[in-house]
Amino acid sequence: MNLKCIAIDDEPLALRLIGEYVSRFPALQLIRTFEDAISAAEFLKNTTVDLLFLDINMPDISGIDLLRSLAAKPMVIFTTSYRNYAYEGFQLEAVDFVEKPIELDRFTRAVEKALAFYQYKNRASEKPNTIDDSLYVHSEYRIVKINLNTIEYIESMENYIRIHLTDEKPVFTLMTLKEVLKKLPADKFQRIHRSYIVPVSKIKSIQNRKAQLTDVELPVSDAYYEDIRGLVTPG
Repeated sequence: MNLKCIAIDDEPLALRLIGEYVSRFPALQLIRTFEDAISAAEFLKNTTVDLLFLDINMPDISGIDLLRSLAAKPMVIFTTSYRNYAYEGFQLEAVDFVEKPIELDRFTRAVEKALAFYQYKNRASEKPNTIDDSLYVHSEYRIVKINLNTIEYIESMENYIRIHLTDEKPVFTLMTLKEVLKKLPADKFQRIHRSYIVPVSKIKSIQNRKAQLTDVELPVSDAYYEDIRGLVTPG
């Protein structure tokens, strides 16, 4: 794996630090650095990269506006002192936000997340029928990796979903149940109601149009009852 990267920041010291940190990762190749967003935008018109290290608050155009202007958007890790841009970054599906001053441990976690997400995307595109053991969603303005085995159930919250996890706090993400179901292995997850998706393995019993899971009982609607009643022995 060899990800081509560029770094864009109007602070030369920040660029040097990013370059030093990137050099610690054999999987990353920093091909250019830019002190202004306009020059970077021109470069990106003719060059494909896999990952941007992108400052947000720059004097010519912001990193947010630069990313929005790109026809093909690479993965991006924002490096910034300004947390008030987090919602815009969420909409643009940023891999992560790293606050300045950039510390190596925090930078490393962001890069590892980008590398894992890159592998995940490429497995999905090269082998679309391959079942991965993880789900990646955007939550709290960054990409979150969820192990499928830890999902207890998924709940619709209108335009959002809440993913309930074993021994962890729920993860919220801007997605519909229909959209997340497409990302899940069809033989392992089943929609049981307009508001719920459950792991098939965690259905303990079905009785009176209700599915008993490990620690919760959820309603089963008529529309999905026929799909799941053969998965367990009804009570």
